Amino acid sequence: MQYQAEDPLHYLSLLDDDWRKTTLLALRQLILDHPAQLKESINYKMLGFGDDNTFVFHLNAQKHFVGLYIGNIAKIEEAEDLLADFDCGKGCIRIKKKNDILPNIAKLINLVINQHLQGQDTGC
Repeated sequence: MQYQAEDPLHYLSLLDDDWRKTTLLALRQLILDHPAQLKESINYKMLGFGDDNTFVFHLNAQKHFVGLYIGNIAKIEEAEDLLADFDCGKGCIRIKKKNDILPNIAKLINLVINQHLQGQDTGC
């Protein structure tokens, strides 16, 4: 789904108050709590997290899942094991109502941010 939001807080206010918003807020907090402190903004009509050079993550509430977009999952060490219980595309992790996001997604977020900080490509 696309949201016509001006900024991250406006985006969050547009979300339905259901499990998707709860899940998206939990994912958002995992990203924002990382010591790297990625900047949050709106990019491609969804929440984007990155630094001055590039976006590292995108988050979006879809009709039946919350999408966590990371570029190319295959470039992330241990991703296959961490995401065994999730529906994934090349760069999208589809988190559904039945998925428990912790601790695997928390570890994946740390891996992606650390690879990004080390200058390793995680993009498409």
